[in-house]
Amino acid sequence: MSVTGKTSDIELKISSNWNAFTKAEKKVASRVMEQFDQVIYHSITDLAEEAGVGETTVLRFCRKLGFKGYHEFKLAVAADQVNSVASLHEDIDENDELQVMVQKITMANQKALQDTMALIDRDQLAKAIDMMLQARKVHFYGVGTSGITAQDALNRFLRIGFPAEAFTDSHLQAMAAATLTSEDVAVGITVSGSTKDTVDVLRIARESGARTVAITHFARSPVSQIADVVLLTGGRESPLQGGSLAAKIAQLHVIDLLFTGIAIRSKERALYYKEKTAKAVVDKIY
Repeated sequence: MSVTGKTSDIELKISSNWNAFTKAEKKVASRVMEQFDQVIYHSITDLAEEAGVGETTVLRFCRKLGFKGYHEFKLAVAADQVNSVASLHEDIDENDELQVMVQKITMANQKALQDTMALIDRDQLAKAIDMMLQARKVHFYGVGTSGITAQDALNRFLRIGFPAEAFTDSHLQAMAAATLTSEDVAVGITVSGSTKDTVDVLRIARESGARTVAITHFARSPVSQIADVVLLTGGRESPLQGGSLAAKIAQLHVIDLLFTGIAIRSKERALYYKEKTAKAVVDKIY
């Protein structure tokens, strides 16, 4: 049952379509009804595994309810659950005083960093750093808010003369990934782990021979299945919280971990290019 204590429109729709579901689809429906308040935080892989079915069954279930796919289904569930300004930021109530709002948002952002520290696998992080240090070039891929993270990664690594590029346009991503070789590394950034463009481009990169890294919140997701290394982030977000700052902070934190690890391992080169790039833009500041 939804957080309001009332049967939601989606729950009613599931009930009315119950007899139309296959046996496997009914497993998905049951799982959704049991965890209605949490399903918006599940990747399609999470829901499929919990229901004991394949991802295609979850997609068929969503389509029988009239949705194009799993993400559209989650958007509808989120809209059903939230009827106030809280939809703009998790845990914020429209009656909260300004100071309370400040405290809640600050705590949420701090929690994103703490969760990232708990989730990050040190061995996987070390492996990613080694792979990137050995690479001829590194591509960062992301779309939407994650695309901005990819561009920020480029900004960081360019300052130490690291051979990195960032791509946020899906066509350019596909073309760039197709040019990679076994000497290169591709980094896909996606909170959900289910962003089609990012999953597709990482698959192209892998088929081209490149080693792949996924930065995502979900350990079990489409992108994690095709990545050689998975770096997990905190800061979950619901479909209505796309662009969540907490999730963004968590992504940037992982980029900072990679950047610092590489800078330390190539200290002389990093210091040389830091000074050189700083001088290159010194005239841009009054």
